[in-house]
Amino acid sequence: MDVHVGGVMAAESGRAKRTTYRHGDLRNALVEAGLELAREGGPEAVVLRAATRQAGVVPNAAYRHFADRGALLHAVSQAAMARLARTMEAEQAEQAALPPAPDAAAAARARFRAVGTGYLRFAQEEPGLFRTAFHVPGDMTYAADATAAGGSGKTPFELLGAALDGLVENGLLPEDRRPGAEFLAWSAVHGLAALLVDGPLRGLLPSQAHDAGQHVIDMIERGI
Repeated sequence: MDVHVGGVMAAESGRAKRTTYRHGDLRNALVEAGLELAREGGPEAVVLRAATRQAGVVPNAAYRHFADRGALLHAVSQAAMARLARTMEAEQAEQAALPPAPDAAAAARARFRAVGTGYLRFAQEEPGLFRTAFHVPGDMTYAADATAAGGSGKTPFELLGAALDGLVENGLLPEDRRPGAEFLAWSAVHGLAALLVDGPLRGLLPSQAHDAGQHVIDMIERGI
């Protein structure tokens, strides 16, 4: 009887260890575990052993889905990038929920500004995930493989491009100045984000950081 009870307890214990992921969905469980590690410690914290421990499986189980730490970190980086895209989309949705813009041009301008505002908000609210989203290994492995998208199916870069196209369509950006504009806008906003997260501006009050972001977006609007 004791053996039977012990066997049941062992079976129950085994099942309990694996309630952290759905059967057959270990890969996603490991990515989710990696996201939690990244949230707390950035890309350096994403290691296979820690992810498997958090997912409730033995370390060797990870190798069924990821060849090495670099592969896991890349998957986590892409998942973090997708979360950035969803934050940008949410900012655009919030703008759309406000009283209607007076015209299509004003709506296009609001969508464009929401891209930058959402980007900066994500960086400040989720610095660990922000760092991880833009992590590139020293040997540049996976550097060109950036396909993480939000709910719209667009990556952060594509969301920016679509917003710029909207400015052109509504006469707010001359068509001959459209080529390459996303690189200028992205560089400016990302630069401010990096200064706020890891640079000398990280001590700004939230209101000051918000104002700095809006001033940078103003500058981009005038300059592109």
